[in-house]
Amino acid sequence: MKSFSINLIIRIILLIVSALATAWVFVFYKNTMAAILLGLVLIGVQTYGLYEYIVNVNRKLIRFFESVRYSDFAIKFKADDQRGDTFRDLNLQLNEVLEAFRTARAEKEANLQYLNTIVQQINTGLISFDANGRVELVNNAALKMLNIYRIRQLAELTDTHPQLVALCNKQNTGLRQLYQTPNNIPLSVQITPIQLRGKYLRILVLQNIESELQEKEIEAWQNLTRVLRHEIMNSLTPILSLTGTMKEIVMIDIVPLLPQNESIQDLSEALQTLEKRSVGIIQFVNAYRDFTTLPKPIFSKITINKLIDNVLQLFQQDFQKLNFKPELDISPNNLTIWADPSLIEQVLINILKNALEALLYQTTPTLAIKAYLHQNQQVFIEISDNGQGIEPEVLERIFIPFFTTKKTGSGIGLSLSRQIMQQHGGQLTVESKVDVGTSFFLTFGA
Repeated sequence: MKSFSINLIIRIILLIVSALATAWVFVFYKNTMAAILLGLVLIGVQTYGLYEYIVNVNRKLIRFFESVRYSDFAIKFKADDQRGDTFRDLNLQLNEVLEAFRTARAEKEANLQYLNTIVQQINTGLISFDANGRVELVNNAALKMLNIYRIRQLAELTDTHPQLVALCNKQNTGLRQLYQTPNNIPLSVQITPIQLRGKYLRILVLQNIESELQEKEIEAWQNLTRVLRHEIMNSLTPILSLTGTMKEIVMIDIVPLLPQNESIQDLSEALQTLEKRSVGIIQFVNAYRDFTTLPKPIFSKITINKLIDNVLQLFQQDFQKLNFKPELDISPNNLTIWADPSLIEQVLINILKNALEALLYQTTPTLAIKAYLHQNQQVFIEISDNGQGIEPEVLERIFIPFFTTKKTGSGIGLSLSRQIMQQHGGQLTVESKVDVGTSFFLTFGA
């Protein structure tokens, strides 16, 4: 702008000099016509030059402000550099300002892309919507939790998630509430109002709390088991001791006196039965000690290929008896997890034992084991069989401790397996259809 001012002053001075020259000719030469012609030429040329100079600068500034207004930072100012240092310096300054705008916009777009990537990758569901229910933003986690592929208006959830829409329409925002999806997934729902550039929006935050609820459920069962075990042992121990004492009294003091008495024999057999059942109950209770004293995992890097091979070696005879081989699909081949190998092997053993029992009466048994990396960087191990499947009412209870449909089962295998997976920050889930088959899914966190 300093060069612009200097050039403007110079042009004004030239205009004044031209006017003085015209007056000088008129005064000294007394030639009106010559003075008029000279004035028209000199003053006209200088006035036009001054006008053209100012108009060019104004036109350039107008283009510059229009480019800023419409965020068009691709233009360049250099066409009139040949007009002198003034225009060259002005063009340079305008181009530098536009370059600063370009850089700022690029950084803004990069930051926006970065934040959008984070929003799309997190496991927390996010949906933002305005006062009219128009959805401004939704991430992949929210779509997955609600089992939809897109949403433009909040009202689109009315048919599938009416309770969630009712929660969103309530005015008491900021409170966490529980919502159960039609797929029985428990979600924590929280709505937060914000104001963005004068526009009021609300952000719906969805969190899958299934693992937290499972953890609390297992903790409750563990506490109950500890109490029951303590009380049962406190009651059975003196009973077992008294039974042993009574057996000794019968055998030492009574049987020699009345060896052929049927009542004494019945009493002796009853005491033996009572002792045997007491010992059996104590063994039964001690069998569930593992459920409340599961060791902490010792984490290491495990290759899933090697992990599954080690487990399958234990079931080679079972596969030979059923005359089939399991189908393996591990992708990529070097897929790894961070886990305790002995504990995860125990989980796989429990699931494979159940699968083989389900395949005993199948004419063409199949067992498929898949391991793959999900797009959210979670590792999945899927074990599927074509057995008889699990009844829906039974499926809801298979992870409950001590629940079993087997005559010889203890009912803690799957409960322990789920507890182990939770120790690893993962999940153990199941899907099953009667007469179709069952699939167990081991999910390891990213």
